[in-house]
Amino acid sequence: MKYQFMNNSNIGSVLKDYAVITFGLLVCSIGWVVFMLPNHITQGGMPGVSSVLEWGLNIPVQYTYFALNAILLAIALKVLGPRFCLKTIYAVAAVTLFIPILRAFMGDTHLLNGQPFLAAVIGGSFMGSGVGLCLAHGGSSGGTDVVAAMVNKYHDISLGHIILMVDVVIIASSYVVLKDWNQVIYGYVELMAASFCVDHVVNLTRRSVQFFIISERYEELSRLINEEAKRGCTVIDGRGSYSGNEVHMLFVLAKQREASRIFQLINNVDPKAFVSQSAVIGVYGEGFDHFKGVKKDKGSDLHKSEKA
Repeated sequence: MKYQFMNNSNIGSVLKDYAVITFGLLVCSIGWVVFMLPNHITQGGMPGVSSVLEWGLNIPVQYTYFALNAILLAIALKVLGPRFCLKTIYAVAAVTLFIPILRAFMGDTHLLNGQPFLAAVIGGSFMGSGVGLCLAHGGSSGGTDVVAAMVNKYHDISLGHIILMVDVVIIASSYVVLKDWNQVIYGYVELMAASFCVDHVVNLTRRSVQFFIISERYEELSRLINEEAKRGCTVIDGRGSYSGNEVHMLFVLAKQREASRIFQLINNVDPKAFVSQSAVIGVYGEGFDHFKGVKKDKGSDLHKSEKA
């Protein structure tokens, strides 16, 4: 992204991304500090490694989290380039700042003491939702995400499989310190809860709808959708199979939150219009998500997908 050519709209979009990423990181940090650490439940990624080191060596998690991510990002800057790492560097710095603030705020308060299963589910939900918000806005919490991206650049292994394998090993390693397989199992419960929430939040933020609208007043309706809903329309000419009459159908793609406004416009213009609405996940192009650029490694048939 070339910031020198950014207009006000692009600047607003970038600021919105960072605001949502910051909120997501705060939610993720709450799940870690409030629910996971006090109840000795390990999670995947660098938070899991940092937790194990704190329990075993009494090193505060923010120091090891920052140090380990700094090493990974230094390598990733060469391998993946600065574009991938920019928001990840911000995320690591933000989480490192949030941890001591939240610990000072919580003090000696220990939520869900003696209820590790509930702590794993709630903590995993917080962490998964926070990571999902970051991913939906082009961010990354660092750690295993960076490792997976570097491995995926040179080897044909899916990012999800790499992250899962690394997280399983990290959670299992907590037995060395905690000497309790129950805590390891709770760690896997957290992993499942977090994974579910990541998928749900990412899909929710990308959810769109499509409309097929058949109306005799299609021209007026198309104009209003263009001007007031700020969405484009495609006019499809057809013929009714039963009546044999010519019909004009509007095809419209919009964000889920814009659906009620489009229905309102249809009702105002032509309450008798025939409308079909369906949910869509993954709409790419102007006004929606960006395509993922696919690169081919030099001298290799493997591909790397880079988040736009």
